[in-house]
Amino acid sequence: MEKFTLKKMDPDSDIPYQLLLLADETIEAINQYIFDSDIYLLSDAIQDIAVMALYQNSSTELEIKNMAVIGSYRSQGIGSVLIDKTKEIAKENGYTILTVGTSDTGFQQIKFYEKNGFLKKGVRKNFFIENYTVPIYENGLQMRDMVILAHNLSE
Repeated sequence: MEKFTLKKMDPDSDIPYQLLLLADETIEAINQYIFDSDIYLLSDAIQDIAVMALYQNSSTELEIKNMAVIGSYRSQGIGSVLIDKTKEIAKENGYTILTVGTSDTGFQQIKFYEKNGFLKKGVRKNFFIENYTVPIYENGLQMRDMVILAHNLSE
């Protein structure tokens, strides 16, 4: 297994939009949360291969606002490693709930989070209709609702 390093970015560092755009549709959408998030980069010996942005919703809830892995590293368990690291970070900082939101058309993402211990918690109706200026499609379907999934860290 290759050697990977995960490090929290310095707040003064350049925002890795190229990686973040793998999981979010626009820079405008990313800018809604990124300046109040902690950004972590996962790197191999050559390049940054994954990113995650974590946002404090409350004193007990940490939200994964963005998590992306570059194409050549997908389907190798990197995402699950990032989820495990996120759970560790959340527990170390006293959070009891870890949440994430994804599109109702993101079938692979929903399955991935459920495989990693998340349960469906709710739906934000028309989120993608109201928050994006143009329709966005995934899996041939227009994205409409955001599915919220949660993981109880005390279990």
